[in-house]
Amino acid sequence: MSEKNDHKNIDQKLDRRDFVAGAAGLAAAAVGISEAQAGGHSVKPMELSAEDKAVKLVTEGTVILITGASRGLGLEFTRQYSARGAKVIATARKPEKADELNMLAADNDNISIEQLDVTDHARIDALAAQYKDQPIDVLLNNAGIGGGIENQLWGKMNYDTFDLVMAVNVKGPVKICEAFRKNVEASDLKKMITVSSSQGSIASVTMPMLYWYRSSKSALNMNMVNLALQLKRKKIIVGMVTPGATATDFIPEPFRKAIKGIQTPEQATKDMIRNIDRFTLANSGTFFDYTGDIVPW
Repeated sequence: MSEKNDHKNIDQKLDRRDFVAGAAGLAAAAVGISEAQAGGHSVKPMELSAEDKAVKLVTEGTVILITGASRGLGLEFTRQYSARGAKVIATARKPEKADELNMLAADNDNISIEQLDVTDHARIDALAAQYKDQPIDVLLNNAGIGGGIENQLWGKMNYDTFDLVMAVNVKGPVKICEAFRKNVEASDLKKMITVSSSQGSIASVTMPMLYWYRSSKSALNMNMVNLALQLKRKKIIVGMVTPGATATDFIPEPFRKAIKGIQTPEQATKDMIRNIDRFTLANSGTFFDYTGDIVPW
């Protein structure tokens, strides 16, 4: 049985856009929302140094594959990279419902849309076979879910949700990297990048919350560090970035105003792209926050 079928029932109950939902989840968020300002954009974003500017950048003709491109940060990555002239392979679980993505692709012939659910490993392999001879300069693992705070409250833990969060946030990116490794190796930039979260930083935890989501991001980070060591001899660069607190549907609108320094998807994506540009073999395996600082383990 495929990963997709394993999680069919729980997926029907859990909207992947949902980060906080229901009375219990909202109550939990209210307790911890003030802590989120540390992940916001409350300082001036860094500028690229002269050394950073010397690295190879995404330009016209660069090929980028983005998961979870139908909305939020994935949609903004698609918009900004296509504006640079890159050829973007934008994937979505349900392309037929991705109205904004379809409109963007209609106006930009350098964007192609592919159906992809990162829990469906057979589909990942099929897409990799479809693009077998296509070098991919930046493989961007953006798809992810929060799991809903109400599903990870101590004493009321939903363990089926934990399985789904791990399948999407950890297994998905690892499988994507494994399936497309030859495409990346054949490219000019040779980058595998994953959108992680400061919530996966064990050293940064100050209060108990988000058991499933935090665990998934910590596991994701460890797998990406392993992968950086695994692929260094192939000259493939592996990196992690985080947007900080961003006004997407991961954070319900009523709480956005309470987060100091919360940023727009446009600026958060611009920050991450700047950091993606900075990755080289010398700093492969690094986890940059939006300011360009290294996130502590």
